[in-house]
Amino acid sequence: MINFPQYVGPVAFGIKMGVILPGTPLVEDICQSLERCNQDGLLQDGDVACITESIVAVSQDNYVTTDEVSRQIRQKLSLETNDKVAVVFPIASRNRFSLILKGIAKAVPRGEVVVQFSCPYDEVGNQVIPPEICEDKKDVIWWEKDLEKLDLRHPITRVNYIQLYRSIIEDTGAKATIYLSNRVNDVFQFNPQGVIAADIHTREKTKQKIASKVANCITLQETCNSGKAWSEWGLLGSNFSSNDRLKLAPREGKSFVKEVQQKISAKTGKKIEALIYGDGAYKDPSSGIYELADPNPVLASTDGLVTMREGIKYKYLADQYHHSGKSASEIEKLIEERKKTVVEQDSIEAEGTTPRPLGDLLASLADLISGSADEGTPLVLVKGFYK
Repeated sequence: MINFPQYVGPVAFGIKMGVILPGTPLVEDICQSLERCNQDGLLQDGDVACITESIVAVSQDNYVTTDEVSRQIRQKLSLETNDKVAVVFPIASRNRFSLILKGIAKAVPRGEVVVQFSCPYDEVGNQVIPPEICEDKKDVIWWEKDLEKLDLRHPITRVNYIQLYRSIIEDTGAKATIYLSNRVNDVFQFNPQGVIAADIHTREKTKQKIASKVANCITLQETCNSGKAWSEWGLLGSNFSSNDRLKLAPREGKSFVKEVQQKISAKTGKKIEALIYGDGAYKDPSSGIYELADPNPVLASTDGLVTMREGIKYKYLADQYHHSGKSASEIEKLIEERKKTVVEQDSIEAEGTTPRPLGDLLASLADLISGSADEGTPLVLVKGFYK
């Protein structure tokens, strides 16, 4: 049996599960993995099982084609094939948005797609145009002809997203009009028959501004939210798959994590929490990219994780007690006692310990462990972090 010694604090580790395919009985597979952890002394009350959204969606066979996206876009916005549709504030991403854009363009193959990028960066920090050219001109419209002599390649991916998005639209037969502006109302000059608020975290505010002039407006969450393959998040959180297919975010995640929690309790007697996580909510300090292209870090969680992580300022208390003449052993005992009391958030003891949603922290930690170029560990067990 493996038991961590008392001097070990919070621990998180990935658990290998092998290949997950459509139809895989994922709840059972997860429970089997956690049962092995229990047999090895690695599962205790209060542990958190973090499950990446990807394997949940795959097991649900939650895929849509660009043809299905175009059908739903046309239906939701009542578009004809020769109409004009505007897309406001999309992110610059081959993985996250290129196939969505293809589906939108397929909805109006004899019409026009107007794309309004924000500038100089998209919502999650991807550079669309060099920031130095618009430092003092953030409230103007930048047309493609204004940018012809500039290197518009993304500094990391080396992709020119304006050029890429134009080619995606034109390959469907539609006309492409692309410009950059941070003002939502600039889209009104095109008199579109329908508008898609394509931003992720500010989508409702964007839609509200657009709807003041163009009532025929939807967010990405409002399509692909019904049918054979669907998600309550719609197209938000979707990813490029293959063969013109998008993998949607998982559906009915709340039921999924509750089932995991209940079955583990029945099989092992342990009371754990569980969540489905997407992108971690952190900003890359070297690139400036904010990784959160999913609508939330947590796409579903058990009820125990719907809380804030709070605490005391350990270093502050240690300094204060030391200044008053306490020994190291006395300080440790005093801090342990202080942890048992209620600390007001505006008190000096809590200074520097900003309350944050517990689930967001756990999801971000899990994503760092199992993220890009991972070792096949879509299940992450976190210990000593919750309670």
